[in-house]
Amino acid sequence: MFRRTQTTADDSPTSANDPKPVGKGRPTPKRRDAEGRRRQPVNAPQNRKEAYRQLRERQTQERAKAREGMLRGDERYFPARDRGPARKFARDWVDSRRVVSQYFLPFSILILLLTWIPFPVQIRGYVYIAVITIGWPVMMVGVLLTSVWVSWKVKKLVAEKFPGENTRGVGFYAAMRALQIRKLRFPPPTVLPGGKPVPPKQ
Repeated sequence: MFRRTQTTADDSPTSANDPKPVGKGRPTPKRRDAEGRRRQPVNAPQNRKEAYRQLRERQTQERAKAREGMLRGDERYFPARDRGPARKFARDWVDSRRVVSQYFLPFSILILLLTWIPFPVQIRGYVYIAVITIGWPVMMVGVLLTSVWVSWKVKKLVAEKFPGENTRGVGFYAAMRALQIRKLRFPPPTVLPGGKPVPPKQ
């Protein structure tokens, strides 16, 4: 009733010149063995001194990477006080203007240099009167008025431009940036005085 089907196997030997390979010639590696070979060995510190050395190296690399990111203007590497569109607007607003307060530090250095120069006695008296009695108070009043104006103006503009943003501290942030010498500001300015963008470095 039932027909028995017989399958005839080809027992002829395979030629060495046969282009079709019979097999891989080696067993398939297990998954955990393959993953183990892909993993890189971890150099665990042998003692506390070695652990401190590795920690310092990692911290140095992270600081260098963060500084490079800040120099590029990448906000991911900025401190918390420099992040957000409100702080970016405050920086650009200050950097696009020349204000009296940004000359405070150079003026202070100039006063120190004048007091160190050994002028004759008669001339020294006039220098002290001109610098300490007149120049220094005028500069301090100018810096104070400029800081108050910058803080008020920036806070007002941020509230108008970013109604959903928290304006707390943004005025003080702008005033403190305006006190710094332009080349020492950090994050670096991205706009020139007048509002034009800073050209990329070659």
